[in-house]
Amino acid sequence: MKKMFKSLCQAVLIVSVMASTSVIAATKVYTENQFLDSFQGKSKKVVSEKLGSPIKKQLAVKPTNAGAVTGQNVEGQKGSKPVKVEMWYYKNNVRYDQKRTYKETEISFVNDRVMNIAFFNNR
Repeated sequence: MKKMFKSLCQAVLIVSVMASTSVIAATKVYTENQFLDSFQGKSKKVVSEKLGSPIKKQLAVKPTNAGAVTGQNVEGQKGSKPVKVEMWYYKNNVRYDQKRTYKETEISFVNDRVMNIAFFNNR
């Protein structure tokens, strides 16, 4: 009984390692230009279909005293739509030379469309 349990545990471990390596291998690594051409101006749906779920998401928040600091009406003009800004973060999916990738890629969405893409190694 003990040998059978040990064999079962080993089989589960092998299957889980194989599954995790196949997921890692399935992740596409882009060059900078390929990434920009593939995602600039695209919708959240397209990005999530091609890249999967981000490792982190953040929503932009307006500072409480923004109008007083800038001297402008930051609430928006009458009749204008509110702007929603969201950032998604991915790891190691953009290559900048033959052997190295950027540690982090930030995709900024404005009203569910990609407006800015940034690559970082210092975060």
